[in-house]
Amino acid sequence: MESLAKWLQQSPRTIVFTGAGMSTESGLPDFRSQTGLWRGLDPQQLASTKAMRENRDEFAAFYRKRIEGLLACQPHAGHELLAKWEQRGLVEGIITQNVDGFHQRAGSQAVAQLHGTLSTVSCIRCQERYSSERYLQEDGTRCACGGFVRPDVVLFGEALPPAQVEQAVEWAESASLFLVLGSSLTVSPANWFPQRAKESGARLVIVNQEPTPLDDWADFVVRDQKIGELLSQTEQWLTS
Repeated sequence: MESLAKWLQQSPRTIVFTGAGMSTESGLPDFRSQTGLWRGLDPQQLASTKAMRENRDEFAAFYRKRIEGLLACQPHAGHELLAKWEQRGLVEGIITQNVDGFHQRAGSQAVAQLHGTLSTVSCIRCQERYSSERYLQEDGTRCACGGFVRPDVVLFGEALPPAQVEQAVEWAESASLFLVLGSSLTVSPANWFPQRAKESGARLVIVNQEPTPLDDWADFVVRDQKIGELLSQTEQWLTS
């Protein structure tokens, strides 16, 4: 971790990219592993615009379960360290595929949420926004105006939020160090960002339990450590 610590200290602009593996250390399930959230399920039947239109009871039940699981978990040491590094000027911003809001709960301010957030829900009619706890209430999917309340996540069938993508592109293209934490890098267009960072001259570090398609591009790959442990060890080098 000494090399990573030195790169962080030397880098004028470090960008962090996080995927499901960042959240599994907080106890949240991932999506595509053998024990992941989609195992045995068809996401098109649960988390899509079609399901929201045609099968709202199961759509809402699925997201209630996700929100309950989210509220039962907390950000881990890795989230907290990234927030501290931002405060100390070591991290410029975080691009995340995750919708749990843990980066913000840990204190990070500069976060591009590519897939939206489960921290809030909104009415599809009047756009009134509520805390996600509302979804757990009786009739929590009904807005005061009578409209249907949905999670503020990107559903299958929807485009990524343009402002968040624009921010992520700007960060990727200007990064001097690009740190991937817990992403399989198999989903497009999210996997474009580390590629673009590398092509623009950034050092690329990938920390993931399984191999990724971009491992050969990386300057440093870590597969045998949990993210929280690795960041904690890096912090020890930074402060020694």
